[in-house]
Amino acid sequence: MRIWTSEHVFDHPWETVTTAAMQKYPNPMNPSVVGVDVLDRHVDKNGKLHSHRLLSTEWGIPSIVKSLIGTCRTKTYVQEHSVVDPVKKTMELKSSNISFTNLVSVDERLVYKPHPHEPDKTILTQEAIISVKGVSLSSYLEGLMANTISSNANKGREALEWVINRLNAEIEEFAASARGTMRNSMAAAAFVEK
Repeated sequence: MRIWTSEHVFDHPWETVTTAAMQKYPNPMNPSVVGVDVLDRHVDKNGKLHSHRLLSTEWGIPSIVKSLIGTCRTKTYVQEHSVVDPVKKTMELKSSNISFTNLVSVDERLVYKPHPHEPDKTILTQEAIISVKGVSLSSYLEGLMANTISSNANKGREALEWVINRLNAEIEEFAASARGTMRNSMAAAAFVEK
């Protein structure tokens, strides 16, 4: 078993980062995620948003790994459960693979919360527990997977920044459109008054 952890600070408020996290896929930084299906989403009696999603991923698995696990299948599935608490300003996301569970398990936990000293920033804490079962070189493979998770975490943070920039551009476009509509309405009203 291998445990991987990371902490990152985003220069954006918690509301912005969690909005982006819910819209993270698809993105150009993580092309291996080829599908996201929402299986359940509801708000509980305490106002927390619960989501259960299924992520479909397509990985280029090296031939040596294919021979070790005895398959050529490259599509895998991950289940993801998240809870957003708007009162406490926390978002906790837990994911685990549901493909190849007889050979490998990856359980990941991400927590987003406001920075305690800088409210316009958000702290992301990540942890992954990796276990490779029933094959030789399991410790070596767990190390490889931890390195892959670290690389993918960096891509995931880049993806969140990309989504935030996209959302900000959409907001600015909407605001510009609204300003233009208001100007046209005011101009038409002024013309009618003359």
